[in-house]
Amino acid sequence: MKIKSVEAIAICIDADPDSPSLMARGGSAQLSPVDALRMRNFARHQTCLVRIETDTGAVGWGEGQEATAPRVIRTIIEDICAPMVIGRNPFDIEAIWADQYQFLREAGHLTGFYIDALAGIDLALYDLIGNLTDQPVHRLLGGRMRDRLKAYAGIGGGDPDATAEMAADHVTDGFRALKLHISRQSNDRCVEIVRAVRARVGEDVELMVDVHIGKDVSEAIKLGRRLEDLNVQWLESPTAPEDPYGSADIARALDLQIASGEWLRTAWQWREFLEAHALDVAMPDISRSGLTESKRIAQLCDTYNIPVTPHVGRGGTMALAASIQFGATVPNFQIIEHMHRVHEQRSKICTVYPSPVDGEFLVTDTPGMGVTIDEDAVRGYAI
Repeated sequence: MKIKSVEAIAICIDADPDSPSLMARGGSAQLSPVDALRMRNFARHQTCLVRIETDTGAVGWGEGQEATAPRVIRTIIEDICAPMVIGRNPFDIEAIWADQYQFLREAGHLTGFYIDALAGIDLALYDLIGNLTDQPVHRLLGGRMRDRLKAYAGIGGGDPDATAEMAADHVTDGFRALKLHISRQSNDRCVEIVRAVRARVGEDVELMVDVHIGKDVSEAIKLGRRLEDLNVQWLESPTAPEDPYGSADIARALDLQIASGEWLRTAWQWREFLEAHALDVAMPDISRSGLTESKRIAQLCDTYNIPVTPHVGRGGTMALAASIQFGATVPNFQIIEHMHRVHEQRSKICTVYPSPVDGEFLVTDTPGMGVTIDEDAVRGYAI
C-alpha cells in the first residue's frame, strides 16, 4: 500500500448573520481598523484541510491550522511536502514526519507555517490508518486512559455585563469551566470583567483568563495576584512568547497556574520553557504540532510533572477531533479547550463530528478521528 495523492484545501466559512458571536458586545464604541480586522477574522473560520488517499482508495483527513492565511499552508504542502509523501507507506507516520522536518531543518524552518503543514499531513495519516484498521486514533496512540474529557468554553469581550451574560448562557449549556479572552485591557478593566463573571456564575464554575501576551512581567504579576482573589484557575499567555525567563518569574510569583505554549511547535522548543520552569500548564496545539510531535511534547512535560491541556483556539473540527484523541491517551491531561458558540459554523464541512455533552467530550470507539467529512461541502468553501 502506498500514498497516491496529497491534497491541501484552504477553506473559509463566513459566519451566518444571525449566528452567535464568540465575543460579548457591549456599548457602541467604534472599532479601530486593527480591531475590525481582528473581529472579522474571529467571525470567519479559515483553515487548511489535508486529504490523503492511498492506491487502495483509503482516505484520511487532517488539518494544518492557519486562521489568517490558510493558502500559505496549501502552497507549502503542494510544493514541498506532497512530493516527499507520495509513494510512501502511510503506516510510516513518524518516519514521514521526521523526513519532512529534516528536509528544511538546516534552512531554519523549525516552526511556524512549515510545521503547521506537517501537522496537517500527520493528522490525515492517523485518520487514514484508523479508518483502515477500524480503530479510533486514540488506540493507535497507545490506548484510552479516560472515557470523557472535561472541556472549558472560550468566551470574551470588553464589557463586564455582556461578558457575564454570555458566561451564564454557557453555564446553562452545561459548562462548568470558562476561559475569558481579555486582551488589550488594563488590569483594572480585566479584574472588573472577571469579578462580574464570578458574581454571575458563582464559585463552583472554574474560570481561566487569557490576556494574549499583553502584559509585561510586572503587570502580569500584579494582575495575577488580583485574579487569585477571584479564585481564577490560570492566567494564560501573560507575556512575550520569546521570553521564557520572564514567564518563569511570573510563575514563581503567583499561586495560580500559568498556562502557556500554544506558539511552540516541537519538543525542542518546549524544552527551553520547561527547563526554565516558565509554565504550570502546557498548551500544545495539535493542529500546529501534529499528533506525532504532540505525544512527544506531552511525554516531555510529564517528566517535569506538568499537565497538558490541548489548545484548539481557532482550529476547526478536525483540530478539535484530533485534540480529543490526544487528550484521551496522555496521562497528564487536565482539560480541553472548546469554542462552543462557533462549533456549528466550523462543523459545516462534516456530517458526523464530536460535540460536548454537559461540558464534556465523550471518548468513543468510532474509527479514525471520529469525523465524517462532507467533501462537497469542503470544496464549496475552498478559497
